[in-house]
Amino acid sequence: MQKRIRASLAIPAILAIALLVFVASGCASHSAVAVTTAVATNQELATTIDLSGVLVPARTADISSQIAGKVTSLGFQVGDAVKAGDVLMQLDTASLNAQLAQAGASLQSAQAAVGEAGNQAAVDKISLDSAQKSYDRTKALFDSGAVSQSDLDDATDKLGTAQKQYDNASGPALDQAEAAVSTVRANINSIDVQLSETTIKSPLAGVLSSRNVNVGEVVSPGVAVMSVVDASSLKLRSTVTQDTLPLLALGQEMDVVIDSFPNRVYQGSVTTLGPIAVSTGEVFPIEVTIKNDGHLMAGLAAHASAGVKASGIVVPSSAVVQSSGASYVFVIKDGVASKRLVSTGLKSDTGTLILKGLTAGEQVAITNTNALVDNMPVTAVGGKT
Repeated sequence: MQKRIRASLAIPAILAIALLVFVASGCASHSAVAVTTAVATNQELATTIDLSGVLVPARTADISSQIAGKVTSLGFQVGDAVKAGDVLMQLDTASLNAQLAQAGASLQSAQAAVGEAGNQAAVDKISLDSAQKSYDRTKALFDSGAVSQSDLDDATDKLGTAQKQYDNASGPALDQAEAAVSTVRANINSIDVQLSETTIKSPLAGVLSSRNVNVGEVVSPGVAVMSVVDASSLKLRSTVTQDTLPLLALGQEMDVVIDSFPNRVYQGSVTTLGPIAVSTGEVFPIEVTIKNDGHLMAGLAAHASAGVKASGIVVPSSAVVQSSGASYVFVIKDGVASKRLVSTGLKSDTGTLILKGLTAGEQVAITNTNALVDNMPVTAVGGKT
């Protein structure tokens, strides 16, 4: 009886499983996603590179003093035009002038000591010559037996003493006096340099953009108290991505439009193309320099553009899927979509240059790409070439 009950229960279960398998297989046969495809082809792609940024002065000089000192005069106000070499700030020179006068007196004393040492060397040379002659006479007399050994010894001692005195006067004593002169001269040169540094001049022509010091204040070495900007030309600072970087070059011309003057196009050129990515990610600094016609100011928003071209394997931009910072396409072959990692380059409104991961002639999906997964069955319709 129990076996018949178990058998009767098993039959509906088997039928249910068979039904599920049938439904699942039926659904699988209808799960293919319809996609439109396009063929990857070798062609030239043209587009426009657009940059945005703000204008900054071509050159900026932060002005500081090399020495500590009290400000006695200031030559310009903020906003004044200055020329290279104009005196911006003068420091007090009283203390340095006093040091220079004292050093001058020390130099005279040291030079007098050199003269005295030279005179002493001349006197000692006369004494040495006299002692040499006396020794020569005594030696000759001794050789003839006219004088004793003690007379010769006395003449030898006097010659040795005279030689030592002359050697000291013409050597160490004179060297020491001359070294003292050199030391004083070096001190004078140092004071002269410091005196020259009390006059702070503009290193470039431009406009005094800031001044953070007043007459009577003491400035510290190396602390910037003024800024001069050269606004005769301005730079648009921006960044470009790593795939755009190879399409630009130093000297490349770009059209620049200033937001405040939208109806005028300025001609600029790439003057800086950074070889190192900035810390915010895989973008590289770029600067586009333009001449200032007198109406432009630093801080204005601006945009630069240039037409560029590149050749290679191109697919419609709709074929490229972005996911987790990577780029993919779905290659369609034998009714199956295969997910393919690719490296992209230049992009336009309609096409994207594929640098790596795809070969010419392969078909890629350009519709329903967000619905696809790897190895999914598809039905290709209306393919593009």
